[in-house]
Amino acid sequence: MQRSVPGRSRFPVTIPSEMEEATPTGPSEPGPVLITGASGFLGPALVDVFRNAGFPVRILVRATSPRTNLTWTDVEIAEGDMRDPAAVTAAMRGQRYLIHAAADYRLWAPDMEEIVRTNRDGTRTLMRAALDAGVERVVYTSSVATIKPPDDGVTPSDETRPLTPETAIGAYKRSKVVAERVVEEMVARDRLPAVIVNPSTPIGPRDVKPTPTGRIIQEAARGKMPAFVDTGLNLAHVDDVAAGHLLALRKGRIGERYILGGENVLLSQMLADIAALVGRKAPTVNLPRGVVYPIAFFSELAARFTGRQPFATIDGIRMSRYRMFFSDAKARAELGYTARPYREGLSDAITWFRGAGYLR
Repeated sequence: MQRSVPGRSRFPVTIPSEMEEATPTGPSEPGPVLITGASGFLGPALVDVFRNAGFPVRILVRATSPRTNLTWTDVEIAEGDMRDPAAVTAAMRGQRYLIHAAADYRLWAPDMEEIVRTNRDGTRTLMRAALDAGVERVVYTSSVATIKPPDDGVTPSDETRPLTPETAIGAYKRSKVVAERVVEEMVARDRLPAVIVNPSTPIGPRDVKPTPTGRIIQEAARGKMPAFVDTGLNLAHVDDVAAGHLLALRKGRIGERYILGGENVLLSQMLADIAALVGRKAPTVNLPRGVVYPIAFFSELAARFTGRQPFATIDGIRMSRYRMFFSDAKARAELGYTARPYREGLSDAITWFRGAGYLR
């Protein structure tokens, strides 16, 4: 993995220099923190990290959100949708910090623009409420979905290669790009004290929905993925990504972006490692994408009738043309970020899926 420190991110906005000089690093002491997304995958790991560091935690969850991962007795729950200004304002009251990790993480929806509206408008509502409440520091959870993948399929990309909404593939990636721009613009215009983190692909326990990558792990562990396409991912243990958020709060520079990643891995290698962990034969068939597109088309068509998320999507196949390899050198150098071997994340994910009954 590359260790050279990339230069400053090429934002389409200008950060006021006096603001950057006044707050070069974050708080050194715990304080009340509001965390969004706690009913999902990354969120529970965030709650654990901040609780263990001594932060009094309040979480914002929708009334309809699953409660499977909400197992704490010392965490305050505020109910409300992140797009509801009144609910968000009430949840923000009395908080010193905000960690905004909630997002609609789907590669397909009956109304694809719903994904964009949720992630963009929810982010704007939360950032405005944080400003109004005088929150001292915000960590916004973006994604490497906002960063251009390697042109050559080999050299890991870094924070200096932002995507535009027009070049982002699919509604989810576009939603994260426009939401990230909302945060950048509010940093520049309104002096929002926000640091942006860009997780790669978290894997590990408590993937309750599961995420698209979690579904790959689950199906591969069940022997339901006999073939693959030529693509790659950057995989990181979810607990390391969560720890990176605390580092960003304490050490991150306002307006900067930090990739929180792990290891760059070919999908074929990931599937082989899953097979080894569960005692199955690794798949060896490399499918041409032209064969997979019809499968994705009919999978999406069936989803419109069943209401279930399709396993293969057209946007997912389009994305697979690129190897999503990234460098977290900047986070390692500036934040002290570290990540364990990705196979530990795979092992923990499989153990959790098995214990939760997902692998039957």
